[in-house]
Amino acid sequence: MRLRTRAGLGAIATGIATTLLTATASAAPAAGASGVGDPYYPYAGNGGYDVAHYDIRLTYQPATDQLAGTTTILAKTTQDLSSFDLDFGLHVNSVLVNNSPATFHSDPNENGELVVVPAKPLAKNQTITVVVNYADTPSKVVIDGYTAWKKTPDGALAVDEPQNSQWWYPANDHPTDKATFDVSVEVPDNVSALSNGTLVRTTKQRAGWTRWNWRSTQPQATYLTTLEVGAFQVNQSTTPDGKPFVTAYDPATGDSLDAAKASVERTPEIDSFLSTQFGPYPFEAQGGVVSTGLNFALEAQTRPVYSSKFFASGSNTSVIAHENAHQWFGDAVSLGRWSDIWLNEGFASYAEYLWSEHEGEGTPAELAQYVYDSHPADDALWQVLPGDPGVANQFDDAVYDRGALTLQALRTTVGDDAFFTILKTWVAQHKGGDARIDDFIGLAEQVSGKPLHQLFNTWLFTKGKPATGPNGTATVTAQAQPKSFAKIHATHRQLAAEQQY
Repeated sequence: MRLRTRAGLGAIATGIATTLLTATASAAPAAGASGVGDPYYPYAGNGGYDVAHYDIRLTYQPATDQLAGTTTILAKTTQDLSSFDLDFGLHVNSVLVNNSPATFHSDPNENGELVVVPAKPLAKNQTITVVVNYADTPSKVVIDGYTAWKKTPDGALAVDEPQNSQWWYPANDHPTDKATFDVSVEVPDNVSALSNGTLVRTTKQRAGWTRWNWRSTQPQATYLTTLEVGAFQVNQSTTPDGKPFVTAYDPATGDSLDAAKASVERTPEIDSFLSTQFGPYPFEAQGGVVSTGLNFALEAQTRPVYSSKFFASGSNTSVIAHENAHQWFGDAVSLGRWSDIWLNEGFASYAEYLWSEHEGEGTPAELAQYVYDSHPADDALWQVLPGDPGVANQFDDAVYDRGALTLQALRTTVGDDAFFTILKTWVAQHKGGDARIDDFIGLAEQVSGKPLHQLFNTWLFTKGKPATGPNGTATVTAQAQPKSFAKIHATHRQLAAEQQY
């Protein structure tokens, strides 16, 4: 997790002031807010418009790390606007708003914020087209002390959370504003350019270069939109139910390459199993990318990205189950605020328990009991609140492990039928949008007919080890370590080691 905390309180105050000014002078166009009001990341996202589609058309030269091109944004205003912000850190050459040149400048109070002033004010509910032309060396761009762009020996990775778009395309960078995407990137012939969704085509418009064209047709959050450039081994096939299945492997993975393939190539099988637990797979394509250029894994929509380190000791389907469970929990249904991270990580971790049972290596009840019994009351696991962990602990072990125990406690309380109905209904109701923890609690109470606020308060919002374990008073034999525990534990430790995903 890379932290955008600079000037946090000031940003909140500024947002409040902007809101008050807009409310008292609603007749006059006003500047869109510089953030959506997320307390963890006050400058994340922007106010005044909703994006419908991004068309990203770039050329990238790995030898020099030069990225250049245009992003076209189709959006609709939500207020009368005199100006609006885009989350972006690269050098901008020009901006057009509805085909007319706009003035622009970097926000002096927050790098990574591009302020756009259209030639004339924009009316509320107006459809707008914004075209940003830019060129820069992303690996040299620092925003809030960090560079999310990862330069590799043969390319680069635009993969990170909660922000990565600012280093390669301008955006309304918050999970509450999803959009569809066309990503078209031209690279030298000796490397590939991978992104989300379906590979529409590759084209050659000049000697020595190939353009890769990707399309995502389902609403997609900006941090889940990724770009991986490198000399990957790319495989294209079709899943048993007819979806495009694209996988790619960094040859530098070396001795772990076969273990990586033995894991990632099982993605359709794992997604098929998860669909029995959570409802139909929510997207149009599947796949995965393995790279040596990062130390974590990210649930990039339709095509998760994995560090090769996850396969250093052999095949690892736990991490495949984890990142693909996010396709339902985190991707199809995104969090409404970054403090709701339990809705992503607790659910993906519980999916590992479900996969373990499917593989005959330990049931969710056994795994949850073993985790509960293995952490004494004074353990740090019980001091972080999964329901609101704070920015510094957003990807703490507690969000994963205590988060998964919370779901087992819910399952124990409401029973299997209600539990899986809750999970499937959650995805069906909120697919393509976002939701909050309180929304989940309300749904769980509605489906089960039981009062559950105390249960969630105990497991998500109260420090200290719960007096009753995740299986209630039931007797669960978990003295012996479940077979899958070591692999799941190692996966979680690595996911949390860099405070990542």
